[in-house]
Amino acid sequence: MVQAYIGLGSNIDHPVDHVTRAFYALDRLPSTRLIGRSALYLSSPHGPPNQPDFINAVAVLATALAPLALLRHLQAIERRHKRVRAPKWGPRTLDLDILIYGKILCHYPQLIIPHPLLQQREFVLLPLGEISPELKVPGNGKVKTLIDRLDRVKKARVNRLP
Repeated sequence: MVQAYIGLGSNIDHPVDHVTRAFYALDRLPSTRLIGRSALYLSSPHGPPNQPDFINAVAVLATALAPLALLRHLQAIERRHKRVRAPKWGPRTLDLDILIYGKILCHYPQLIIPHPLLQQREFVLLPLGEISPELKVPGNGKVKTLIDRLDRVKKARVNRLP
């Protein structure tokens, strides 16, 4: 079993419900169990203007699925949530990203691990830091160090929900 960290996000059509239901769907994947999850966070959107704020979270899975198989299962969950992939970084019902998969570095046409923008995304780093601050992101250092490098403006755009 490998520990995989999954970023979750939603900003339309009842985002809290989509993210909450996604946690349950992740726990039901074959050869996989949900072993940790962050709180929900409210964050300002990146990408096209005039879209609602996002609900973000991070899940930790113990999985025997290979990275590309895990990606296929995540995309199937997104489809069940009626995910539409256009425009880029636009509003979405559910976005599931493999952030980290064990200690591996990989670069497939459809998947790069660790997620290539992870170290820049406060809406990923803050929930990730809540559950695994000492985690080493392959090729980038510890999560808590990456969070310390974020400027205050970026950190202020993300708020933990009660």
